[in-house]
Amino acid sequence: MFYRSDNRTPDQMRPVNIIPEYISTAEGSALIELGNTRVICTASVEETVPAFMRNTGRGWISAEYGMLPRSTLTRSPREAARGRVGGRTHEIQRLIGRSLRAVTDLERLGERTIWIDCDVIQADGGTRTASITGAFVALGVALEKLVDAGTLTSVPLKDFVAAVSVGIVDGQPLLDLSYEEDSRADVDMNFVMTSGRKFVELQATAEHQVFDDNQLQAMISLARQGLNGLIAKQQAVLKALTLLQ
Repeated sequence: MFYRSDNRTPDQMRPVNIIPEYISTAEGSALIELGNTRVICTASVEETVPAFMRNTGRGWISAEYGMLPRSTLTRSPREAARGRVGGRTHEIQRLIGRSLRAVTDLERLGERTIWIDCDVIQADGGTRTASITGAFVALGVALEKLVDAGTLTSVPLKDFVAAVSVGIVDGQPLLDLSYEEDSRADVDMNFVMTSGRKFVELQATAEHQVFDDNQLQAMISLARQGLNGLIAKQQAVLKALTLLQ
């Protein structure tokens, strides 16, 4: 039996906890804890859209992502102090936005923007996947409030969406990599999937070793298992959320 440094089995997620409405000043928010990774996600409603979306009758969802300087073992300078946003940050921001837009009916949202902010307060691997999973809850809370206020007639979401990491470490496919595992993984993958078992995005990189069809299928199977559990957590938190049929 393959055991990991935290005594999990290969197909076992780290403990997951999602606390909705964590930030009282935001329309929607959530704190997601994935093992030792913790991310605060907020959703802010703005009654305007970017210039390229004006007069289309459609809304937009955009995301920003950042890590606190001491979210890691050593201090990382703030990107604002460097004067520019790094390539990794740009990539993750775009991924979060794409993932949420994939399950949102932008016409039903109307010409307004939902700004998603994901701030990593402690990082131990899987910060981008935790951000997507937590951001969906923050988005759901914000949209529920728009319905309660009479601004929208129904929540313009078509499905739930969550994300998880998988990888191959020492030849063994593993679900939900911690930083220690991710830093030495032969293969690193991130999956974004809906509750309807449809993939939104797959990111796969052979870090040290190439992988074959059988290993890919094993990682897909692990990802589906983990994503099912994450979406069940989201559904338990957003009990009143009624999706568009």
